[in-house]
Amino acid sequence: MELRHLRYFVAVAEELHFTRAAERLHIAQPPLSQQIRALEGELGVRLFERTRRSVALTDAGHALLVRARELLAAAQALPQELQRVARGEVGQLRIGFSSTLPLTKVLRDVVADWRRTHADVALHLREMHSALQFEALRAGELDVGLVRYNERAPEGIRLQLLRRDPLRLVVPAGHRFARRRSVPIADCRDEAFIGFPGDAGTGTGPLLKRLCAQAGFEPRIAQEAREATTQIGLVAAGLGIAVLPAPLEAVRIEGVHYVPLEGEGAVLVMSAATRADEASERVLAFVRRVSAMAGAD
Repeated sequence: MELRHLRYFVAVAEELHFTRAAERLHIAQPPLSQQIRALEGELGVRLFERTRRSVALTDAGHALLVRARELLAAAQALPQELQRVARGEVGQLRIGFSSTLPLTKVLRDVVADWRRTHADVALHLREMHSALQFEALRAGELDVGLVRYNERAPEGIRLQLLRRDPLRLVVPAGHRFARRRSVPIADCRDEAFIGFPGDAGTGTGPLLKRLCAQAGFEPRIAQEAREATTQIGLVAAGLGIAVLPAPLEAVRIEGVHYVPLEGEGAVLVMSAATRADEASERVLAFVRRVSAMAGAD
């Protein structure tokens, strides 16, 4: 069965007259009658009751008319639907994000903007540390990762720089650094740090170790915590100091001060991560949009 057979059938069913239907279709009446008989033969049912003076739909003809109209409408809409798919305007996006991202305007603004401009693209958001996002991207479980990662892109991953956030020392209110305008990492040689576990998958821990190594010492990790907000609470309890990106200053806990960390390298990079071979326009368009909006934050 071809779509043209359905068009021929619908014309006859609506006109209930073969000659008028043939004129409407711009074909001769005999070939139209032949095509309808061939359709009936293919389906194994009579679609019309014919007399010398009238043409009427059978029950099977009524049923086919409903389905034929649906199929023809779907076929007519298909090119536009496929064009929207090609432009990335329909489907879903699975997005991972680091725990500090909601403390910036990036996540809020890009989600609101995307839902407004791409209403037919469903967003599925998952909070994950950067290393877990890379694993999920490789496994095909994420489409985009919004990561904190200062290293070279892992194998199979493409990174698009979004922004650089300066680092802050998080210290108790009574600490010797609390009233300083800024502090170089070298001054922290004798401090006890609250840091991330080695398997936490965040970029902050490796960055702290690198900055300390450049200053000639290894940080003394007195306490570990997987969540940045937990680290801030432990700082307030006097268990040590922490190094975290500036957006976490939005977490206001009594007894804690945030002091800028000096140095050109004292920044934590935020990037959009995708698979290196990603070709979906839906994914690439989202990365372009978040890149533009992150730069304006």
